[in-house]
Amino acid sequence: METKGIVFDIKRFALNDGPGLRTTVFFKGCPLSCSWCHNPESRVFEPVLLFRPARCIRCLRCVEACPANAVAVEAGLPVTDPGLCTVSGKCAEVCPSEAREIVGREYSVLEIIEEIRKDRVFYEESGGGVTFSGGEPLAQPEFLAALLRVCRAEGIHCTLDTSGFAENKVFLKTASLADLVLFDLKAMDPETHLRLTGVYNKEILENVVSLSAGGTEILIRIPLIPGLNDDERNITKTGEFVLGLPKIPGVELLPYHPVAKEKHERFSFTYLGPAAEVYPVERVDEAERILSGMGLSVIRRDRD
Repeated sequence: METKGIVFDIKRFALNDGPGLRTTVFFKGCPLSCSWCHNPESRVFEPVLLFRPARCIRCLRCVEACPANAVAVEAGLPVTDPGLCTVSGKCAEVCPSEAREIVGREYSVLEIIEEIRKDRVFYEESGGGVTFSGGEPLAQPEFLAALLRVCRAEGIHCTLDTSGFAENKVFLKTASLADLVLFDLKAMDPETHLRLTGVYNKEILENVVSLSAGGTEILIRIPLIPGLNDDERNITKTGEFVLGLPKIPGVELLPYHPVAKEKHERFSFTYLGPAAEVYPVERVDEAERILSGMGLSVIRRDRD
């Protein structure tokens, strides 16, 4: 049986997901529940119907198109009953203003590979490749592993963007197939990590150590979230952990971006993250000062 997986987006010419120009494939589904997530539409594994009320022109074509009669009119606005919705996509197909969208669909390995091959000339010219992101790619390990194997066989540079939350044996078997692993470390204290993400970080930290010992190239990335994990203690503890790895990697700082709040609102999700509009550059300066002072190589995303 052909291996298949759920993907919610394929972004071409990405510049911040690894070296060179890249095609980023976004997997659906994530076991973490970070309030500041930039891709809230990726959290659940199944395809979902998203509705943008601000775009709706009230033509009501979706009401007639729905094969399950799940869309009804309330105060002039078409409202979908999630209990009846079968996510057929018919309402999105007839929506002239793109207020309705089905996010996520099933792909075969070959379908994804064909999309990746389209940009091969740009990889070769820029030293780029493909990045598997999400959601959490390791939540679909068989699909991810199959894609990594084909790309490596074809000489396409593979980057894996991950939280590292997976059973150790599965993690090592899959992540070691990548040429580069972008490893997000959100908090070092176990209780803080649980509060921020919904899971403990024991497996995550063990996976970082194991992958580093195996020789896979790693880049540690620290999302700086105002008031949640950007304090001096967490930055210092993260630096100490990185310095203790078998092969010391570089560290990339990722300042919080208000697009997270905007995307939650656009897709009618409840936003529980920080209310900050702009992350203070002084806080990035301080994090860089701490980590550089410890002898680590630091990359700043805000300089891109």
